[in-house]
Amino acid sequence: MIFLKVNFGGFVPLSTVDWRGRAVCVVFLRGCPVCCHYCHNTALREGEDLRDPEEIVSLMESSRMLVSGVIFSGGEPTMQKDPLLLLAARARRLGFRVGIHTNGVFPETIQALIEERLLDRVALDIKTRWERYNDLLKRPYVKRVQRSLAICRQAHADGSLPEFEIVVTLFRGCEDDLPEIAREAEGVDLVLQQGVIQSLAPLSGEELAAAAKSLSRRVIIRTREDGEIVCGGSASPPADPKRYPADTETER
Repeated sequence: MIFLKVNFGGFVPLSTVDWRGRAVCVVFLRGCPVCCHYCHNTALREGEDLRDPEEIVSLMESSRMLVSGVIFSGGEPTMQKDPLLLLAARARRLGFRVGIHTNGVFPETIQALIEERLLDRVALDIKTRWERYNDLLKRPYVKRVQRSLAICRQAHADGSLPEFEIVVTLFRGCEDDLPEIAREAEGVDLVLQQGVIQSLAPLSGEELAAAAKSLSRRVIIRTREDGEIVCGGSASPPADPKRYPADTETER
C-alpha cells in the first residue's frame, strides 16, 4: 500500500495580508519547477520534508479559532496535486474557505480543485507578456499558464470560483508588459506588486500608481511602504474565457 505524503514547506498560523478582508492560515508546500529571479521563497524550490497529511491538518485545526480560511502557497502548491486535493478537502471539513497562490504551470490541478468545489480563491501570477514567457521561465510553460488563466476565467464567470485575481510583480524597466497583461485581466482583479531585488531600485508607490492610471481600469497596488491601495474605477467587462483552448499537445 502506498501512503500519501505531503512535501511540507512551512506553516503560518495567522495572516491578515494573504486574503483581502479575511484572517487565514497559510500552508507552504515545497517544490517548484521554475526559478524566478525575484522569488522570496527560494528555500522551498527544492528539497524534501515528507509529512503525513494528518500532521498538516492538525496545524490547520490549531488555527481554527483565529481564522476562517487557508491559503496554500509555496513553492508551487499545485505541483503536489493529490496532497493538495486531500488537504483542501480536509480544510473544507474544518469549515475553511480555500485559496491558492499559483504560477499556473499545473492547470490540471486547478481544474480538479474547481471541479471538486474545493476552491474559493485563486491568485494567479502572470510574470510577463506571452512572447517572453518561455525565455523568462527557461521552460516551455506558456501554454500551461494560458490554460490555467482560461480555467479560472471560466470558473469565475460561471460562479464556481468566487474570487480570482491576476498578480503582476512589476520591476523597473518592465512597465511595457502591463498593457498586454491588463488585456488578459479584463473583468477580473488586477494586482500590481512592487518587485524588489537587490540589483534594481523598486518602483515607488507613485510610479506604480502612474503605471496603473495608464491602463484606465481598476488596479490594486501593493507596496512595502503603503500596503494595499486601489487605483482607478471598475474593471473592464469579462473577456472570452474560451480564448485559450485546452492544450492537448505534450510540451517539449
